[in-house]
Amino acid sequence: MNVTAKFLGGAGAVTGSKYLIELGDFEFLVDCGLFQGPKEWRERNWDDFPTALAQLEAVVLTHAHLDHIGYLPKLVKQGYSGPIYCTEATAELAKILLLDSGKLQEEEAEFARKKGYSRHEIPQPLYTMEDAEAVFPLLVPQAFDKPVSIHPGVDLTYFHAGHILGAAIVKIVFKGDSQTKKLIFSGDIGRFNDPLLFPPTLIPKADILWIESTYGDRNSPPGKPEDELALAIRETFDRGGLVVIPAFAVGRTQLLLYHLYMLMEKGKIPKTRVYLDSPMAIEATKLYLDFHMDHRLSAMLEDGQEHAFNHPQLHYVQKQEQSMALNEFHGRAIIISASGMATGGRVLHHLFHRVPDERNGVIIVGYQAEGTRGRRLLDGEPTLKIYGTEVPVKAKIYHIEGLSAHADQSELMAWAEGFTDNPKRVFVVHGEKESAEALAFKLKDELGWNTVIPQYLESFVLFEGI
Repeated sequence: MNVTAKFLGGAGAVTGSKYLIELGDFEFLVDCGLFQGPKEWRERNWDDFPTALAQLEAVVLTHAHLDHIGYLPKLVKQGYSGPIYCTEATAELAKILLLDSGKLQEEEAEFARKKGYSRHEIPQPLYTMEDAEAVFPLLVPQAFDKPVSIHPGVDLTYFHAGHILGAAIVKIVFKGDSQTKKLIFSGDIGRFNDPLLFPPTLIPKADILWIESTYGDRNSPPGKPEDELALAIRETFDRGGLVVIPAFAVGRTQLLLYHLYMLMEKGKIPKTRVYLDSPMAIEATKLYLDFHMDHRLSAMLEDGQEHAFNHPQLHYVQKQEQSMALNEFHGRAIIISASGMATGGRVLHHLFHRVPDERNGVIIVGYQAEGTRGRRLLDGEPTLKIYGTEVPVKAKIYHIEGLSAHADQSELMAWAEGFTDNPKRVFVVHGEKESAEALAFKLKDELGWNTVIPQYLESFVLFEGI
């Protein structure tokens, strides 16, 4: 019995992660992500799924970011009805993120119809909120560190990845007639010293390894990112401006709330209004109260009524009209809003109204994929296209790399060094060309690993006759 892998996404790009594994007549998918970024990538979301869905028997998720789960409603809409395995926190986060994704796509299709900037006469969403809800009954939550059988002779175990709440490294064990083989999927590896999450679990053995390479070509700058954050905020306030922070609703937002609370408590920034303008981020933040065993903040959250997610300066903005009203606010404030790469969501109207003013500051705190508005801001482009209009960028753009939820090159190497034996083959995935190549070279040069950078839709035979 042969085992093969086909790369349906997450290959040559930091988006659309999907890895199809075939074990004889058992086919399953690891991650089911949405393509984001450049138009040619996004258009892949509209293609039919590149294999027969009748043969697909399971989906295994690493974590709940849309580039790993965002295609699920389309998959189910096309006919998939099997189990979707994930950790318990990932199941709850997936419900929040997929509903929000469906809502945004409905809204964007309607907005494009009204404004007439789509090439389609009647723009359609990729999927709707109803399509997203159809995914929920298929979710099969699993605990960390406990093997579960997903098929005769195929076991799945989740380990902490340290990336976002519920994020996991996946171990798949095949027990064949004559051999036992282990596949390890890193998912997205987090930071080893994250103040919110447990460090990535070191895995001793793998026959075949998938390792992400988002920051495979760079290391975080020395120094404390929270001090850089404080400096950017103080400088903006000194100019009489307001701070806008595009942030992913899950993970980055909660880390920002933690740092802002600690900076205010320590007097490193003035106590000022912080608006969390993302219903999805608000719901995700509440999950930290429900999953105490999945993060490091239990002591803070249990220590009285005031903490990083509940204090007088923090204002949760639920309603759209409240969000729009912030455009009329003048004075010192910090607005955190999604999406983190400014590809959609409420942050767009904040950027639309704030970037033309040189007093304001926009703080970029996460990875920005090619083709996104966030990357264009980092690249210093003089205008930003929002709602079909080129908006002049006069606000000061700050970039704080140390707040990323992704391990940098040195941390990826530290995790790789946790393997006691060299994997037989290592697929370097989920990275742009330069970062994937840099990490692949370093793994080969320093650890002697057999590294491969797969391309979109490329297939490989992993094992023969197990």
